[in-house]
Amino acid sequence: MTEQRIRELMTARATAMTARDAKALAAQYTPDAVAFTLAPPLVHHGENVEAREAWFGTFDGSIEYETRDLEITVGGDVAYCHALTRLSTTPKGMSQPFELWFRSTVCFREQDGEWRITHVHDSTPFYMDGSMSAALDLKP
Repeated sequence: MTEQRIRELMTARATAMTARDAKALAAQYTPDAVAFTLAPPLVHHGENVEAREAWFGTFDGSIEYETRDLEITVGGDVAYCHALTRLSTTPKGMSQPFELWFRSTVCFREQDGEWRITHVHDSTPFYMDGSMSAALDLKP
């Protein structure tokens, strides 16, 4: 049952992203959550609704957000999952959307019967060929 609940939460997370629903995203986090996301700064503490809404505002049109190859591990009152995640949208002022696949790890803790996100780590690989460029062209 717990693994199914984590899957439901990850689906709800993707739905909130595509709906640009910052409040629904924030409701999934513990107040002391730590996130290493793709956007600066290096560390985010908690889920900031205003910052997420501002981030959503940097895109025109729809946001596509997909999770693939989700693997879940549960132990007592903690769980974590990892997956490949796809984000596609059009930045304001651009004529074409971008598509980015990145790696995601999401950690949960059960508190008062509810599972909440305590940590998120998203990362994009980079080319180690001297260019130090993000590997934005990778696809699973």
